[in-house]
Amino acid sequence: MHSQREESHVNVRLLARTLRGLEEIAAQEITSRGLGVVKRLRHREVHFSCEEPDSRLLELRTVDDVFLVAATLGGVGHTKADLARFDKPARTAKWRELLRLRHRCGGPEGATRVDVVASYLGKRNFNRYDIEDAVGREVSAVLGLPYRSRRDGPVRDEGTAFPVRVTLDGDQAVLAVRIAERPLHRRTYKQESVRGTLHPPLAAAMAGLTDLFPGARVLDPSCGTGTLLIESQLSVSGLRLLGTDHDPATLALAAANAAAARPAGQDPIAWAVADAGRLPVADGTIDRVIGNPPWGLQVDPAGVLARQPSAFYQQVRRVLKPGTGRAVLLLHNAEEHLRLAESAGLHVHDEQTVSLMGTHPAIVSLTH
Repeated sequence: MHSQREESHVNVRLLARTLRGLEEIAAQEITSRGLGVVKRLRHREVHFSCEEPDSRLLELRTVDDVFLVAATLGGVGHTKADLARFDKPARTAKWRELLRLRHRCGGPEGATRVDVVASYLGKRNFNRYDIEDAVGREVSAVLGLPYRSRRDGPVRDEGTAFPVRVTLDGDQAVLAVRIAERPLHRRTYKQESVRGTLHPPLAAAMAGLTDLFPGARVLDPSCGTGTLLIESQLSVSGLRLLGTDHDPATLALAAANAAAARPAGQDPIAWAVADAGRLPVADGTIDRVIGNPPWGLQVDPAGVLARQPSAFYQQVRRVLKPGTGRAVLLLHNAEEHLRLAESAGLHVHDEQTVSLMGTHPAIVSLTH
């Protein structure tokens, strides 16, 4: 019979995947929640360890997903012969133990098939399917579960997957198992969406950078389907939230998403049809503005903003409380828009670049 100490899986290695640019923010969330000790950061990865991991891992909001690390290996070169380096780690990793541990951490119990997804940086003489097949065959043999290659197209989503993730950066590779049945970034509340909707972990990171506090009045002037305000409400209780958008149909979708997400005991988010260049909000009454303004990358500006982009920043400055108000915005072509913000009387407090669907917008913090 095993002792309690042996069952605790001392120093379990874990991996969180993030958007590029959010690694530090994700590491801070892991630490502040007491979910483990951060060991290192890599491209889109936070490596950490925990003595007794549990289902609280699935509450992480600034990560795309979280995994149990099965094996790490080095010396993976660029030739097809280097694929053989995956064989032994994939064959000797403790997959059965990880299957049980995955369930203890909130994942499904058992599995009916092996699913492998691989990604890599840099040029190789092999592709992702070569990596997936090399690892998938070994994991399938160990667990006695079928593996189907993605080489000829998507695999039919049947039964319960044992989802293995392989990442390769330089000559260093990681083999890991996703804990949740679906990636964490796929929020269950997000039942309705439109073009340009914000990636939820990015919205959660922006909420964390906004320095929210209970009782704060928070405005999203171009709220779309409400992701930023929903993630704000899920991060801090007692906020007074208002989302405005020029499109009534989009606001209806936002209200549906917010209703699905609202924590028990929290007031509903308020919604109003409005032009972001002419906000129906009194001067100096908003503690925090948070937003992803529509500057034409996926959503074209409408109303006043289509004719006068500077009006957005003038309105943000007008509604913010003097001295204490802060705005956190996601800006493409940040340099151009920061000139408009500064000409409106706003001051840059902080700026950091992220990678999002092939673009590189900046999260910018502005003060009155």
